[in-house]
Amino acid sequence: MELHKELRLRCWIDIDGERFFGPGRAQLLTHIDQEGSISKAAKAMGMSYKKAWSMVDDMNQKGQKPYVILHKGGNKGGGAELTEAGKTVLQTFNELMGKLNETLRDGEEKFLQLV
Repeated sequence: MELHKELRLRCWIDIDGERFFGPGRAQLLTHIDQEGSISKAAKAMGMSYKKAWSMVDDMNQKGQKPYVILHKGGNKGGGAELTEAGKTVLQTFNELMGKLNETLRDGEEKFLQLV
């Protein structure tokens, strides 16, 4: 019987020993950027609005600059958008993950043959 082997990599940024930014938050920022709404982003990810809001608030508080700005409701309703800092962090994280995954793929076959 052939076993399915997979080498996986996850990358997070910790601040004071607590996870601050990683794949989940990057995905949340991506959805906010696409949807223009924390609520719609949360729904797209299958998470509660409360959890999504908590993640955004944490990023805005602990990041060097806020990552997401909110627009108050009104006739057109409210919304959310990424700040330049949020866009830069997201882009840089995605580029880093691309490079790390490329490096992983380069050595994966050789390593998995040993396991």
